[in-house]
Amino acid sequence: MQHPEPNNNEIKLSSKRYIVSKTDPKGIIEYGNDYFVEISGYSETELLGRPHSIVRHPDMPKIAFKLMWDRIKQAKNFMAVVKNLAKDGSYYWVVTDFEPKVDPITNEIISHTAFRKAAPQKAIDTMIPIYAKLLELEQDGGMEASEKFLREFLEENNTTYDNFVNDLVGNSGLFKLFFTAMKKLFS
Repeated sequence: MQHPEPNNNEIKLSSKRYIVSKTDPKGIIEYGNDYFVEISGYSETELLGRPHSIVRHPDMPKIAFKLMWDRIKQAKNFMAVVKNLAKDGSYYWVVTDFEPKVDPITNEIISHTAFRKAAPQKAIDTMIPIYAKLLELEQDGGMEASEKFLREFLEENNTTYDNFVNDLVGNSGLFKLFFTAMKKLFS
C-alpha cells in the first residue's frame, strides 16, 4: 500500500471521542477502534497487520519516534503530540499516550496500546515550529542534530520532555482522568 500524498485538509477530532489502537511489540496493528478506522480513512482490513507507521505524517520528525521507541521498548509509558496522516492525505492532531503490556511470566513486552485524544490547539501551535525545526535539522545533520537541538531546547526551558508535554497538553484534571480511564478499560 502506497503512502498517501499529504494535503492541507485538517480533520478536526471530536473532543468527546477517542482513538485506540493496539500493536504487537514491533508496531504491527492488531486492533483499532471504530473511531480510528473512521478518522484514518482506512478500512479495518487495511489497518490490521500493517505497521502503525501507515498513519505517520511526513511533517513528523524521526526523533519523535526514536524517543517513543526508546521509551516503550523499556516498557515505560510515553506521551506525545502527533500529527497523523489519513488515507486521503488529510491530517489530524492527537495527544497519544502509549502503554506497553508486559507478560507477567516472561517480563517481555507483548503489545502496545495507544490512547489518543484531540490535541489542544495550544499544543498544536507550539509543536508546529518545533517539529519544522527538527525536520530541517534532520535533513541537514541527521537525527543526531535534531536530538541535540531538542535536548538543548529542554535544558534552556529548564524542563524534561515529559514535563514539557504534560504542561503543553494540560495533562491534569479531566484530561489525565480520561487517559487513566481508557487504560483501565482496555487493559
